[in-house]
Amino acid sequence: MTKKKKTIAIDMDGVLADVETQFELWYERDYGLKIERSARLGVPESEGFPDKGAVRKFVYTPGFFRTIPLMPGAVEAVQQLMEHYEVYVVSAAMEFPQCLSEKREWLDEYFPFIDWRNIIFCGDKSVIDTDYMIDDHCKNLDFCKGKAIMFDAPHNSEKTHHVRVKSWAEVLMLMGRENLIEA
Repeated sequence: MTKKKKTIAIDMDGVLADVETQFELWYERDYGLKIERSARLGVPESEGFPDKGAVRKFVYTPGFFRTIPLMPGAVEAVQQLMEHYEVYVVSAAMEFPQCLSEKREWLDEYFPFIDWRNIIFCGDKSVIDTDYMIDDHCKNLDFCKGKAIMFDAPHNSEKTHHVRVKSWAEVLMLMGRENLIEA
């Protein structure tokens, strides 16, 4: 009898996809001003740039989600996690019209090994019931039914009520410990 794998929900933006770098690149491109990440610590994403409407403009612009850079180490880490866990990519993708197809194309490019059945595009992540959730927003982690893991980002730098990881290497170390503990 095969033991059922524990489940992990992994967010896209800010976890698999480096949305912070995308915001920085697009802001510099459109406004000619480079805004350092350190200047946005503890500030909501929508308020982290001098033009407070820029982030909203970007996320409604075709191509934004399709061209987000890959988070360093994400592909290799997800492949390793899939050896021990049932991995789901979960993204709140309903708010922005072009988002669904762009996120699906992005996943097909970088994570072609994730089956379509393991991709969940939703509006509210509180319905997700996995053993673990890796996300950069407390609004999602606070309702996590399993163990919440907060992926470090400027906007969550002052939040301390979830286990924090700063890289995919740290995710693998944490999940390796979890797997050993619960094996």
